[in-house]
Amino acid sequence: MRRRTFLTSTVAAAALPLMAQARTAAYDPAPQMVPVKAQYAPGQLLILPRSHYLYFVTSPGQAMRYGVGVGKAGLEFTGTATIDVKKEWPTWRPTNEMIERDPQAYKRFIGNTDAQPGGPGNPLGARALYLFQNGRDTYFRIHGTTQPNSIGRSVSNGCIRMLNEHVIDLYQRVPIGTKVTVL
Repeated sequence: MRRRTFLTSTVAAAALPLMAQARTAAYDPAPQMVPVKAQYAPGQLLILPRSHYLYFVTSPGQAMRYGVGVGKAGLEFTGTATIDVKKEWPTWRPTNEMIERDPQAYKRFIGNTDAQPGGPGNPLGARALYLFQNGRDTYFRIHGTTQPNSIGRSVSNGCIRMLNEHVIDLYQRVPIGTKVTVL
């Protein structure tokens, strides 16, 4: 028994340096071409919230990948939608649910219909792509952000955040009617 224990310990100790080197690739939010399953149609957007990436399928088996920030647990969107509205420097107003969850943070919006004008200080950033299902606004967006450190994290009220320069690039690539699938 002692010999078996010794051999097991020796093998485990020898493997430890290899295991320490076997790390997952570092998160990289920079846009880059990557392979994807050929089943996805060119022009389609895929979002994988757990990995914090959005994929714009450019051709069968290829996609432009962007790093994103996603919704906090319980607030994230899942399913399929279409982009029915696109806006440059959009206005913003918190949803009623956001106001109910955190009335202190959104007190200036209570009891009125005020919206924050578009511009560099607006939480939706430089561009917004509005997600609809069956012709109805889901109130979820793919948009820029004033908080670049939120990319790669699950911190939003449900929307998909991108760096402003990345959402400007994506905005130019996708037309109205683009299919969006959040897995």
